[in-house]
Amino acid sequence: MQRRRMLSLTGTALSTAFVGGLFAGAAPRRQTVVAIRGDEFWINGQPTYPGRIWQGHKVQGLLMNSRMIQGIFDDRNPETVSRWAYPDTGKWDADRNTREFLEAMPVWLAHGMLCFVVGMQGGSPQGYSQQQPWENNPFHADGTLREDYMSRLKRILDRSDELGMVSMVNVFYFGQDERLENDAAVHKALDLTVDWILDHGYTNVILDVVNEANVRAYQQPLMMTDRAHDLVLRVRARSKGRLLVSVSMGGGAIPPSALIHTSDFVLLHGNGVKDPARITDMVAKVRIDPGYSPKPVLFNEDDHFDFEQPVNNMLNAVRSYAGWGYFDPGESNYKDGYQCPPVNWGISSERKQSFFTRLKEVTGV
Repeated sequence: MQRRRMLSLTGTALSTAFVGGLFAGAAPRRQTVVAIRGDEFWINGQPTYPGRIWQGHKVQGLLMNSRMIQGIFDDRNPETVSRWAYPDTGKWDADRNTREFLEAMPVWLAHGMLCFVVGMQGGSPQGYSQQQPWENNPFHADGTLREDYMSRLKRILDRSDELGMVSMVNVFYFGQDERLENDAAVHKALDLTVDWILDHGYTNVILDVVNEANVRAYQQPLMMTDRAHDLVLRVRARSKGRLLVSVSMGGGAIPPSALIHTSDFVLLHGNGVKDPARITDMVAKVRIDPGYSPKPVLFNEDDHFDFEQPVNNMLNAVRSYAGWGYFDPGESNYKDGYQCPPVNWGISSERKQSFFTRLKEVTGV
């Protein structure tokens, strides 16, 4: 049976509780509503890319996206914060990072990108890291929220609502999960995040609760593969179905049946998938899984490119009717992508230009 989850502008009366000691008051009326109908994403009552067909393949209903994970990044570790200094000032500036993120959003949208992924605990600011001594964390050890992080997140979500974009918020990341002290803190962090989103009235937000739950670096048991679906169920219960929610696996991995079943949409990663045929195979395996019922499938992280080629990971995802997410950690110096601060959030490299040119072609904006 197809599941239909609609997020309403009015809906059930939103709580006006004082969340984490940060915010209170009635939620503002929002402009952008994301919904799922069958295996399609809808925005404001119509499918994404309405009527769009690319080279005989349906694009309508897909959610093309990019991993812009460091939109609210900061580093509370005085021994590492200097690594992210802007060349023109010699200092790191979290507010500048978010401000420049906001300035770039209309440009992304103009090229057909309807969704971006922003992380509460971010991602590795070095692209890939074995050790992560920096502290990029919106949660106190007990799970309560830090006001400076949530203020920056509010600016991004407000702007995406104004533009008609979908914000995918990733809550937990394996580089920072150990900064929460125990299971109770994990639950509190997730509950307060859900409450904060609802209390602010956002109807354009979807959740990736745990980034790559099967990665062995996680120290919190609740975030690991065999328990991540419980966090999905917790969000659905807490939000009374008003938040669309999923969990991602590492590159090339298929989520377990329990997670496919409980999630509102299925998240895949293409990192490490060098053969585009494997992208096709991953999507097919999700759709034949016993836990699957008609729902969107999308990649929200893939660090493979070759956008000028007729066969690549992005295009094979589209051919399989799955949304696709661009992950650009940068090239030789890791400073010209979208992962490593200080980030240039514009279309500032040949690789970025190649992606956005192909995206515009596929989506027909």
